[in-house]
Amino acid sequence: MTKFFASPVRDASSALRDYFVPANAPFSCLVKAGESVRIVDLEGQQAVDTLFYKADDFAERYSSQDTLRVQGSAYVSTGTKLISTEGNVMLTVTADTCGRHDTSAGACSCEANTVRFGHQVKYLHACRENFVIEVSKHGMTKRDIVPNINFFMNVPVEPTGELAIVDGISGPGDYVELRAEMDVLLVISNCPQINNPCNGFNPTPIQVLVFGAED
Repeated sequence: MTKFFASPVRDASSALRDYFVPANAPFSCLVKAGESVRIVDLEGQQAVDTLFYKADDFAERYSSQDTLRVQGSAYVSTGTKLISTEGNVMLTVTADTCGRHDTSAGACSCEANTVRFGHQVKYLHACRENFVIEVSKHGMTKRDIVPNINFFMNVPVEPTGELAIVDGISGPGDYVELRAEMDVLLVISNCPQINNPCNGFNPTPIQVLVFGAED
């Protein structure tokens, strides 16, 4: 799989803010226009479900459909512009050492897990529940959760047009970096899924770095 890098590559020690997100956990932070956010897969094969909202108007948020339509590609990688529900560019992907990020399969939920894997897994925590927990801190509800990006999640499109969830290709330390084109609220569910191979059946922690605007 081709890997795509930005030049120059910034040193992590120059980050303004450095967050550690445990396995299975939700997370959110503000990223201001001109700043860049780097999401690091610390141990490899960890899906990172991610949403973006305009910081001063949560009604404007990431649109997976418009992002795919504008770029004409099934996947997110270097150069992809993340488009909002209002047709505005929210962020631009500026670096990607993995080369495969999905924005079609959506987030796992207790209901979807039950349908796919049986009633015995209904009690297991899922990304939709993480999203509900995290957006509630910002005055939103489950009605504000929309189709998301799954960074580092390997979802090939089968010849039939169906989506497959297979082993991730990201290795320890792989990252994706995005430059904010407006002030955005970043919301993450560090995916707790253990019933399919998106996390190698072993959820692990991630790191989130926020860098200042480049000159």
